[in-house]
Amino acid sequence: MEDSSRNVFAFDGLLGFAVAVVVLLGALFVLMYFAIGAQNNHASDYYDIKDEKSIKMFDKDNAKHIVDVKGAQ
Repeated sequence: MEDSSRNVFAFDGLLGFAVAVVVLLGALFVLMYFAIGAQNNHASDYYDIKDEKSIKMFDKDNAKHIVDVKGAQ
């Protein structure tokens, strides 16, 4: 390769590295924004288990013991 054809700021050089870093950090911030939003939306959705002494290990009716506390109030 000739020395005259090399360019540090070419797309496969320093500029390409900077673009890749910016794209990856942008994707990270977008995903973190949605993750924090989802966590904030569901942080107050908690459940209570009623009549826990009658829950059997293998029973299809176990879901009936879970009560949505936020929806019940």
